[in-house]
Formats: sequence, C-alpha cells, structure tokens
Amino acid sequence: MGNTKYDIEKFSGENDFGLWRIKMEAIFIQQGCVEAIKGEEKMSSSLTQKEETDMIEKARSVIILCLVYKALRDVAREKIATTMWLELEYLYMPKSLAQIMCETTIVLIQDDKNKISCGSIS
Repeated sequence: MGNTKYDIEKFSGENDFGLWRIKMEAIFIQQGCVEAIKGEEKMSSSLTQKEETDMIEKARSVIILCLVYKALRDVAREKIATTMWLELEYLYMPKSLAQIMCETTIVLIQDDKNKISCGSIS
C-alpha cells in the first residue's frame, strides 16, 4: 500500500462518531484489516496465525492514529482491535430511543422497589 495518506479528522468525542466510524471502516478496507474489527472468530480461516496477528495489530494502530488523546485514553487499555472498536462504539455511539426508554424503565422499577422496601420497614 505504500505511503497512502488519508484525510480523516481524528475522533475527539465531540465530533460525529457515526460519520467517523464510516470513514474508519473505509480505511480498514483500504488497509486490508477490516476483518480484524469484526473479531477473530470471523476472520478468514485461510489466514496464518502471523497474518491474523499482523492484521489485528494493523487495525489497532489505525484506530490509535485516528484518535485524539482524550478518546485514546478511554480505550488505550484495550489490547485487541475488536475490543477497542467495541469500547469506542459503547462510549460514543448515540443511544437509540429504545435503549434510553429501557434504561429509564429499569431506573423507575428500581426506584419503586426501594420505595416499597422502605415503606414496609415503617
């Protein structure tokens, strides 16, 4: 691939994660490491262990180079590209209305349980 340079804004946590993610997936494809972010179990069985390891390391380095320090600190402990990618999605992917409603319902149910247990004490 040589010295191909991609013009992609580093992800800071402030810019649009969804659009950044699409650009990153394009870079993973160009770099030949898109399988690495999908997980080892989904990687081609024809790859040698060395090729697999190289692909995972390349994907992780692509992610690292496209993050500002703040976002990198949030995921730096992850040593595998897949887990780093999933952690970024968990932290920065906008939550759907269904997820928000579900979390709100859980909080309300827990609050009701606390009220019931406190009410039965007195």
